[in-house]
Amino acid sequence: MSHKNNKNHKETRKLTAREVALHVLTGVDQDQAYSNLLLNQTLKDNQLERADVGLATEIVYGTIQRMNTIDYFLERFVAKGLKKLQPWVKSLLRLSFYQLHYLERVPDHAVVSEAVNIAKRRGHAGISGMVNAVLRNIIRSRETLQLPAELPKDQRLALEHSHPLWMVKRWVKQFGADAAERICAANNVPPHVSIRANTLQGSREELLRALTDKDIAATSSPLAPAGVIVTGAGNMALTAEFAAGRYTVQDESSMLVAEVVDPKPGMQVLDCCAAPGGKTTHMAEKMQDQGIVWACDVHEHKEQLIADAAHRLGLNAVRTMITDARELASRFEPETFDRILLDAPCSGLGVIRRKPDLKWAKKESDIKEIAALQRELLEAVQGLLRPGGVLVYSTCTIEKDENEGNVLQFLDKHSNYKLTSIAIENMPKELEAGAKEGMLSINPDLFHSDGFFIAKLVKSQA
Repeated sequence: MSHKNNKNHKETRKLTAREVALHVLTGVDQDQAYSNLLLNQTLKDNQLERADVGLATEIVYGTIQRMNTIDYFLERFVAKGLKKLQPWVKSLLRLSFYQLHYLERVPDHAVVSEAVNIAKRRGHAGISGMVNAVLRNIIRSRETLQLPAELPKDQRLALEHSHPLWMVKRWVKQFGADAAERICAANNVPPHVSIRANTLQGSREELLRALTDKDIAATSSPLAPAGVIVTGAGNMALTAEFAAGRYTVQDESSMLVAEVVDPKPGMQVLDCCAAPGGKTTHMAEKMQDQGIVWACDVHEHKEQLIADAAHRLGLNAVRTMITDARELASRFEPETFDRILLDAPCSGLGVIRRKPDLKWAKKESDIKEIAALQRELLEAVQGLLRPGGVLVYSTCTIEKDENEGNVLQFLDKHSNYKLTSIAIENMPKELEAGAKEGMLSINPDLFHSDGFFIAKLVKSQA
């Protein structure tokens, strides 16, 4: 009986911060799990102290962020090579190296003893001995952990800022070496928290005052007219003000999309790929909740996210529909809409700082495939816009093949469309040149917001 109780006790033991990190990193490596979802679930299951939640989170995202640099250095210490190790052992060495190399406040002895204890619990004596030897060797050799001076520029960039080599090569070609380096460095800086005031319930200034009254550090976004940057306030989706619909949690770059669409009260608006509804609800707010915003998405489970967001913000103008955007022409009459937003599915390479596992999951061939789908979607919806109406095409990537390349190809085929200049209140001067041309490109190093692309096309009256 007592043996059975011991067994149960062992099974229900709460994981430590580093065990939580190991569980998540192994899941990401072995099962291609999404780090944010798996981390949130594992933290929920284990009820760690606040400091340990912080440590586990730092280790998970830091290790994923620096993965190829960590592997580059680890290879020289693992005799049979990283690829031969069991996934959990490889993850344990990675997260331990991350702490030793990148986290100054964590003592070496704590990293080593915890790693050895985990290895003992999960494996046999040979594994814990190997882990111990590798980590102690790393500590002894710390001074030698430098990138060789003779590395080619692209490779040095890829290892110094931990990005796949193919990605770095593309960005050097598209933006030049200095800009590519700035982008890679910015992708390793944690994102700040930004929220969008629901102007139907009060101005941005009123929201700022309400937050300041609660001792929340908040400042106006220099980029987005309705945006507020919040510091050190935790999860802004758990406040009473959020529940009451005073604001939406949204990145500043993403807030610019509805500003470019610029819908007016009473208009008919189509949001082709709308989930989770941030841009949909922003457009409805700008329309004073008068008119209709059709919010369409291909995923059934995401329709509820849009409906819930509209309900929380007190918006009645939003209608939801589950459909593939390529089928929209069979759901609506031609020339039905005053405004169309195609926020297209994309490679997501503008949001790497939020989703660091994304840079390792993507392949270069994905860009060509997704660019072809984007062109298909543009083709499918363009006939639904009335003459004189505006079509906005946006992505959260910085890849030119998915952005400017696709817009220019579309314009070549459709002489009844042309780019039109973009006007946004208090637009930062860095964006003025692109705005005149009708195409905004926002790299993640510019405002420490997401990398984004927005093009504004108008359909001729003739």
